[in-house]
Amino acid sequence: MLHSIPTLTSTDCIVVKPWKPTREQLLAAEGKTVPDVIAPGLRVLFCGINPGLYTAAVGHHFARPGNRFWPALYAAGFTERLLSPFEERELLKNGYGVTNVVPRATATADLLTREETIQGGKRLTAKVRRYRPGVVAVLGVGAYRTAFNNPIATIGRQEEMIADTILWVLPNPSGLNAHYQPKDLARLFRELKMAVMPLK
Repeated sequence: MLHSIPTLTSTDCIVVKPWKPTREQLLAAEGKTVPDVIAPGLRVLFCGINPGLYTAAVGHHFARPGNRFWPALYAAGFTERLLSPFEERELLKNGYGVTNVVPRATATADLLTREETIQGGKRLTAKVRRYRPGVVAVLGVGAYRTAFNNPIATIGRQEEMIADTILWVLPNPSGLNAHYQPKDLARLFRELKMAVMPLK
């Protein structure tokens, strides 16, 4: 059954109408991947831990209702309006993109193995060397600590870099992360926004 019909706008961009996956589609999304939103020389490449089942089912990043990623981007000034996950490619126009440490979709990030996260860090490093973004912002301090073998990493700019790319850690924007409220996420995302303003 079709849930979305691509339509062409006047600028020949594909626009997909938002839709909600069925329970069967959610279950079938286990292990799927979501295409990166990426291009060479981005100002910031945001990096989630791994796709959730809802995100993998619809094929767009941070798509689960209740995820605070898109509201935090808007509140911090990365976007001029609140984008839908289905509009994720709009980020490229402003020099931003999205990827994941681990590409495999799971119901929750704690189902990932330590080895998967370490290997994900290696793949992310190779991706960064290829695309050379100004900043990589990893959305989850625990995932960052494991992927980059830095058990004392905290939120914010990191001392280590990948070539000329700055590494930054932000909280996981999942609605399940009760340690950070929307205002906290907006403040921390805004700190990154202020830091990247002078960058290319």
